[in-house]
Amino acid sequence: MANHKSSEKRIRQTKVRRIANRYASRTTRGQVRKLRATTTKEEAQKLYPEVCSMLDKLAKKNVIHQNKANNLKSKLATHVNSLS
Repeated sequence: MANHKSSEKRIRQTKVRRIANRYASRTTRGQVRKLRATTTKEEAQKLYPEVCSMLDKLAKKNVIHQNKANNLKSKLATHVNSLS
């Protein structure tokens, strides 16, 4: 167990941040799945900017790597453009 006040505080902060990061990550992954499952171009074009924004926020907070966010956005853009 932690012996210093600062390390006890770090443990508390880490727990709170981990929960927030997991929530953000799970909701983003759900939105990515929802976008991949869409079959209409109009709905996909409406959903795409929201998903990109969520991915950028995860990358900014270092929950996922910036390259992973870019790769996901690229693949989702390809999917949206392939719809008719």
